[in-house]
Parts: sequence; C-alpha cells; structure tokens
Amino acid sequence: MGISSPDTRGIRRSILDLAPLELDCMNALWRLGEATVRDVHAALANTRPRAYTTIMTILDRLAHKRVVERKKAGRAWLYTPNLSAEQARTHAVARLVEGFFQGSTEALASHVKNLSRARSGGPSDEASTSMSKSPD
Repeated sequence: MGISSPDTRGIRRSILDLAPLELDCMNALWRLGEATVRDVHAALANTRPRAYTTIMTILDRLAHKRVVERKKAGRAWLYTPNLSAEQARTHAVARLVEGFFQGSTEALASHVKNLSRARSGGPSDEASTSMSKSPD
C-alpha cells in the first residue's frame, strides 16, 4: 500500500518525518488555517515557548520541504498547510502500519488493544490466551 496520493505527491512522505517542533508548528497552523510567524509563535507560547526566530526558521524549513506554502503579505510571510491534519494522520498511520506491522492494520489494532489493557491493568491477549488454556 503506497502512502502517496496525487494531491500530496512532492510533499514529505510522512508527517512522522517531522521533528517535534515542526509538528507543533503544523498543529498550530492546522488550528489557525493560515498564519504569520507571529501568529504561530503566539499559539505556541503557552505550551512550547521558543524564540520568534526559532519559529521563523522552522516555518522556513517546512516551506522548503513543501509541507507548507507561503506567500508575502505586506512585510510578513503568510503560511498555509499543504495538507490537512486528517491527511497527515492517514499518511503517518499508513507508514506506521507498513514499518512496524508488515502492512497489517489488524496487528496494529491488536497492539493498541493490548496497550490499552496494559494501561488499565487488564490482561493482554497473550495473558488471557495462556490463562484460558488448560494445563497439560
């Protein structure tokens, strides 16, 4: 299963390829729709405070990677995501399934189910299977 589609070809293969701060900037852009560096900087100020110039550099990198588009708006650049959050999630999950679960969405679902059970203190599928077997 390929993860490229005609509308996202040329954009980075997966949102998983983005660094954490790049992803934070993308999350801000998805919420804002389009924004200047100042807008993104303000959106991240409470959760991920960084220098204005750091955010400017990250948005510039995202533009070079073609993950965002930018156009001049007066003296500032206006940034717009080139893919929606839903498209990014779809690509990220597809890459995750291909890379870690040999293309099996069922294996991913089973893994998530086991993680959920482990966090809630319930038995995993392996534990419940071994408990249901009679001793030999």
